[in-house]
Amino acid sequence: MITQDAEKSESPEQKGSRGLRRRWWIILLVVCLLALGAYALLVRTGKVPLGNAGGQGKAPVPGIPVVAVQAKKSDFKVYITGLGSVTPVYTVTVKSRVDGQLMEVLYREGQMVNQGDVLALIDPRPFQVQLTQAEGQMARDQALLKNAQVDLERYRVLWKEDSIQKQQLDTQEALVRQYEGVVKTDQGQIDNAKLQLIYCRITSPITGRVGLRLVDPGNIVHANDTNGLLVITQLQPITVVFPIPEDNLPMVLGKVKAGQQLPVEAFDRGETRKLAEGTLLTLDNQVDPSTGTVRFKAIFANKNDELFPNQFVNAHLLVDVKAGATVVPASATQRGPRGTYVYVVKTDNTVSQRLIEMGETQRGQTVIRSGISPGERVVVDGAERLRDGAKVEVKVQADDATPKGGR
Repeated sequence: MITQDAEKSESPEQKGSRGLRRRWWIILLVVCLLALGAYALLVRTGKVPLGNAGGQGKAPVPGIPVVAVQAKKSDFKVYITGLGSVTPVYTVTVKSRVDGQLMEVLYREGQMVNQGDVLALIDPRPFQVQLTQAEGQMARDQALLKNAQVDLERYRVLWKEDSIQKQQLDTQEALVRQYEGVVKTDQGQIDNAKLQLIYCRITSPITGRVGLRLVDPGNIVHANDTNGLLVITQLQPITVVFPIPEDNLPMVLGKVKAGQQLPVEAFDRGETRKLAEGTLLTLDNQVDPSTGTVRFKAIFANKNDELFPNQFVNAHLLVDVKAGATVVPASATQRGPRGTYVYVVKTDNTVSQRLIEMGETQRGQTVIRSGISPGERVVVDGAERLRDGAKVEVKVQADDATPKGGR
């Protein structure tokens, strides 16, 4: 009743003002509903992220972190590798050539010796006695020979005078020839005794490194001892024998027949350090049927003793150089259902999956025959999280396609 009375008591101007305010509220409500509907439509279509609701802006989603390098144009060396062993050119077991007591050792274990150096001394006194005896016997026989020769001259004069028979002259001539033979035998005994004295001085037959001593001074040694006195190994130069698959044989034979000297590099067993550089010396004359390989021999100067006999090394035989090849790290290549591909980083920091044709792979590098060009950036780390067109963030930009530890 009061409300109705209040409305009746309102003036026409007051009623019109209140109606206008109601219309404005209705219009505002309609506009809000239309704005909410438009926003919901944009969210459904994906044009506005749901996380931006409420008017609070958030940072854009960052790209996937990757490591990329540029493809390089360079000369690519093609190697054939094999696990080989270091083999000395000469290894000599030094033995005594006479029987006797080892009087003195004139070398140190592990010492480098030259050809002709005296290494040990055998007691020479027994052979000096033999030499004296042989010289005395020769002096006696020479005197007998001289006397027989004088008698022979006398018999010849007497035979011409017909004072003796021809048989007596012939007998004397035979006696002279017999004594001449005895004197030659005596000379042989003297030469043999002198040779034994020379053998008492044991010298080095080659230049090389002496091994550990096998016999100590004071021991009696014999010419037929099995172990010998010491072992000398030549270290400079030295060779490496390594197997190569028979499928690579035609390529190598063609270059060898053309007179090319093929370089060979020796690396340690872990393939981390290059030990020495040499050249291919020769190869075996047959294929090992059990392994399907051919043995190759390379020679190294080994001036700094980098290689040691019977050491295992990885031999790298350089057989070809591809000039101006497009090279990327091997870690950049991926394999999928459509073939081999790489992820190329474009200028807008998105990646494109690019099919490629691979060539040779050596020492962590791969030749790309087609698919990418030098200067393009390829992903080498983080590719397993990528998809074609994904946005990336290049964390490390390497300028060299050569992998760490590469040459």
